[in-house]
Amino acid sequence: MSTVLIVVALVLVFAAIVAAVLYAGPGKSGGRRGRGLKRRFGPEYERTVALHDGDTKAAERELNERVERHGDLRVRPLAPEAREQYVALWAGLQERFVDTPHQAVAEAELLIARLAQDRGFPEATAYEQQLDALSVHHAHHVEGFRNVHRAARVTSAGDAQGAHTEELREAMLDARGLFEALVAEDGDHRRHAQRRPARQGETRTRTQTAWPKGSGA
Repeated sequence: MSTVLIVVALVLVFAAIVAAVLYAGPGKSGGRRGRGLKRRFGPEYERTVALHDGDTKAAERELNERVERHGDLRVRPLAPEAREQYVALWAGLQERFVDTPHQAVAEAELLIARLAQDRGFPEATAYEQQLDALSVHHAHHVEGFRNVHRAARVTSAGDAQGAHTEELREAMLDARGLFEALVAEDGDHRRHAQRRPARQGETRTRTQTAWPKGSGA
């Protein structure tokens, strides 16, 4: 009888150890995944958690889904002449912002969307898909795209008040970070995607508004 009790006790102890390991394992793995997502998404991680009312598991599930859908995306190179035209177009938008801020913001959204498409992201007409893909590869800049999109929607809605000029200016400045990351030389693409852009003085160059040749427009 004592031998049977000892065996039973050993079995129970072993089962308890196995259960503890199984319970702790996923938690540690989940913790590592969470830390990895925080590093990868930065402010986008905090924003997603807030949208899920603090539910980190739900937020991380959403971010993981984005990575699964868009993590393997390979950024296409941008021809030097197309890069120069995009830079000139953006400079023109910054100049026209002084006289027509609402129109400049609307055109800035279209310009970034087309540039993203040229670099291999989802089509410019698929805003949500493009936004998700950009958040995976340019998490520190994607909020600027949201801001300029939101400002453009307010403008196109015919709101008598519309967005204030200062709000539009902030949207343009925020969006410029993503533009610079997308238009960067291929060797600088990954490094630029992981840092926040410094807000510099706006370039004043007048140019004709046209889509770059070979941009797929």
